[in-house]
This record gives sequence, C-alpha cells and structure tokens, in this order.
Amino acid sequence: MNKLTGRLFENSFVLLLLVLIAIPASAQRGTDPTVWNDAMDRFANEDRANPPPLDAIVLTGSSSIARWNDQAAKALAPLTVIPRGFGGSVMNDVLHHLDTVALKYRPRAILIYEGDNDTAYEIPEADIVGALKQIVAKVHEQLPETRIYVMAVKPSALRVGVWENAQHVNAAYQDIAKHDPLVYYIDSATPFLKADGSVMTDIFVEDGLHLNDMGNLIWGSIIRAALMPQEARYE
Repeated sequence: MNKLTGRLFENSFVLLLLVLIAIPASAQRGTDPTVWNDAMDRFANEDRANPPPLDAIVLTGSSSIARWNDQAAKALAPLTVIPRGFGGSVMNDVLHHLDTVALKYRPRAILIYEGDNDTAYEIPEADIVGALKQIVAKVHEQLPETRIYVMAVKPSALRVGVWENAQHVNAAYQDIAKHDPLVYYIDSATPFLKADGSVMTDIFVEDGLHLNDMGNLIWGSIIRAALMPQEARYE
C-alpha cells in the first residue's frame, strides 16, 4: 500500500467512524427527554424576567413551532399566546416536560406540533400516539376545561421517505380528536401539498425541512384559522 492509498484509506475510516458516532446521537435525541433540560431552564428564566399571563394559549412542539416562537404573538394577535416550542423534540419530550412547557401556565388551550421528528427517527406509531394520549389524559386531569389542538405532521421535501408513516400518525391524531370534544385536529398537512398530492418545493429553506417566509405565512394562517373560532371569544 503506497502513501496515497494509505492516506485515502485512513480518511475513509475516520469518516466512517464519524458517521457511526452520529447515528446513536440522533437516536438518543429521539428517546431521551432529559436532553431538553437546558431548554426548560431557559423557559424558566424567561418566565422570571417576563411572567406570562394565566389563561393564555401555549404553543409547544418541535422546530416548526420553535423557529416560529418569535413570530407567533404578532401572527396570532389579538390572541394571547405563550410560545414554548423546543426544536428537535418528539411527542414523548412534550409528555415528559408537560408541567414546564404547558401546565404550569394554567392555559385555556394548548397547541402541540409533534410527530415530524418522531417519524424521522422511526419511533413506532403506537409510541407516538400513546404519548399523545397520555398528554391528553394529564391535561384533562389537571385542567379539565383546557382545549388541546393537535397539529398534523406536515409533509416536507426532506422527509418524503417517511410521509406515508406520517399520514398514519395524522389519521390517529384525527381519531383521538373525533372522540374527545376538548381535542381539536388541525390539518396542517394538506395546505403544503400540490394538487397531485406531492409536497410543495418552494416553501422550505435549503434544508428541505424548515419553512421559509412563504411557508411560515401558510403555517401562521393554518394555526390562526384553527384557533380563532374558539379562542377569540376569550380575549
């Protein structure tokens, strides 16, 4: 083996090691809710600096909500909202941190966007839906009049390969809402699809997952249209 061949082999081996190391890290983010403890501390600091009102609407979930945290209040005015999205999270993370991101504010409504990362991480549908059912039960137990809005997993250019699984999860979300008068299903999937059922390609930033300005306008209009009929009367 000459020096050039040896160096190429060495570089390839290092690259393979880096890939193998990265795989468990991603999996852990999907299964270990304690990775979000720092995010919960940041929310606590925000609460101390600027205490949010009671009886508002909590918005929580993964990056499509988290990246919209700073835009939510303006987009949903005059609704009073508390943005508590934490990007990269899955449904079980919301369950684990439910007291911190939602219940402690005693909100009149909670909006949840999860399932995007869950399906990408290949978390079983039963686990995703089971975690949501536990969230609903816990909210009903502690805040029996609080409404819960569950957003459908949106399609994306990056995750076309798991879109079929996401559709099954969405159907399960819809079924939960169908049988519970305090749970509302938000179709945040169809508005991002073309007439032929394929995902729009001009609504994402370069990563093919997160929304650009146009995508965020659609996103905001979906959430606003879902919340206003019930929630505007309480402002």
